[in-house]
Amino acid sequence: MSDNSVGTKQFVSFYDIKTKYNGLLSWLLTTDHKRIGLMYLVTMGVWFSIGLLIALLMRLEMLSMGETLISAKHYNAAFTLHGVIMVFLFIIPGIPAVLGNFFLPIQIGAGDVSFPRINLFSYHLYILGGLLALGSVIYGVFTDSLMDTGWTFYAPYSMQTGAKVAIPLLAAFFLGFSSILTGINFLTTVHRMRMKGMTMFKMPLFTWSLYSTAWIQVIATPVVGITIVLVLMEYLFDGIGIFDPSKGGDPVLFQHMFWIYSHPAVYVMVLPAFGVTSDIISTFSRREIFGYKVMAFSTLSIAGIGYMVWAHHMFTSGMSDTARQAFSFFTYLVAVPTGVKIFNWVATLWRGSIKLAPPMWMVLSFLFLFTIGGLTGMPLGALSTDMHLHDTYYVVGHFHYVILGGIVPMFIAGMLYWFPKMFNKMCNEKTSNYLVLLYFIGVNLTYFPMFIMGYMGMPRRYFDYLPEYQTYHILATVGSWILIGSIFGFIALFIYTVRKGKTLSDINPWGSLTLEWTIPSPPPLLNFVEEPELTHGPYDYPDYSDKEAKH
Repeated sequence: MSDNSVGTKQFVSFYDIKTKYNGLLSWLLTTDHKRIGLMYLVTMGVWFSIGLLIALLMRLEMLSMGETLISAKHYNAAFTLHGVIMVFLFIIPGIPAVLGNFFLPIQIGAGDVSFPRINLFSYHLYILGGLLALGSVIYGVFTDSLMDTGWTFYAPYSMQTGAKVAIPLLAAFFLGFSSILTGINFLTTVHRMRMKGMTMFKMPLFTWSLYSTAWIQVIATPVVGITIVLVLMEYLFDGIGIFDPSKGGDPVLFQHMFWIYSHPAVYVMVLPAFGVTSDIISTFSRREIFGYKVMAFSTLSIAGIGYMVWAHHMFTSGMSDTARQAFSFFTYLVAVPTGVKIFNWVATLWRGSIKLAPPMWMVLSFLFLFTIGGLTGMPLGALSTDMHLHDTYYVVGHFHYVILGGIVPMFIAGMLYWFPKMFNKMCNEKTSNYLVLLYFIGVNLTYFPMFIMGYMGMPRRYFDYLPEYQTYHILATVGSWILIGSIFGFIALFIYTVRKGKTLSDINPWGSLTLEWTIPSPPPLLNFVEEPELTHGPYDYPDYSDKEAKH
């Protein structure tokens, strides 16, 4: 391990960049990938906080039967806004935009991404999309036409509702374009800018996950862009009938086009989380990842098979039995490479010299929570059980176990893991451990009762409910207080550590082997003081015997 003070005068930190711009403009017009990653972090933190507060409002409304805090109309608007913010402004861009932007070039020995200006442009498109989404809310408040379509914008309702959906649709279009540009940048960077000697199978698995995700972003996202354009055409011009059955259109066609993108988007969300998991498990178990090449190929397999499962969202829409059977088969097939990852992570932990630092605690929570999310998806992939569970609270529980049991905890784990490298400061371990525990309790208490409600027949998206569901709604609401409190606790911890945390002297406090831990903290302007040299693989830890591990 190196002492950071040794190289202090040998590099210029990206925090100290001298440009012709000052203050905020020096950030908004930067092309440095690390600064862009941090701008994404701050912006997404704001949107995520807003989305959490809206979720809290909805859960408080569901605490008791009948109208209490908000009306049914405003509940539908809150539901829509929560979905749009969480899906399009946080979950999908999340890990790639923040941790991917910051660390992908460093992990492969590059000085920046392949197209720095396009990288900045993608951030500006993200800001534009966010502002349009916010503008649609402000417009809806003043005109009493709040958006109430849900985040899916299902046609023909999205064209018949009194809400003005053109603005949020444009917002989704710009956000999708931003995602495409980020994917193109990552693909080109991985293929063209790897350091000398770094083959594809010497890259960290986090880089592999971003690479696979980028293919989904480039191939699947244009489909939803085309879909949005078609909806806007039908919405703005009379006589055009594409999805509206009263004009000769087909609403099921919209569902197909929407889910052709939106289900692969689930893997845009989760594959980077898998990459973070692999890096952290290897580091804190001091073992090479079990089956490295199998893990890399399983990542590509999930991305590939993920294109062929979209219609499992549509088993009740009237498809032929042959089509439903095919999509059910592919739904189960995509579980195979996912299961490979779970088993390989457990095999990596086996007989490892495990250190239970906060990032590792969060990873262990993820393994438990995400496994529940994955296994509860199996009844939804089976035709017979999906007929009963479709559009019930069971689906809400399953989806949130995947998102808040898989993606969000690994975003937090990634922040805890790479925080010392990004800011040269370490989050308080005791506080972090308490927050991880609260998060784990909050997720289970909030979403597990929803499986029971869904099995009992409670429909999702409903503003009110029957008395037999009240106990479960009370449990879920109390759990949401714990869950949201823990997330805001992490946000407060990160802000406090940046402002008042103790500066580290060790550039590699975890003892990691990937390339980013060999450079000063925070990283130099062009990432490397000297040209990097590949001396070992990303996970070449010594193989601990039982005796050595105990020692």
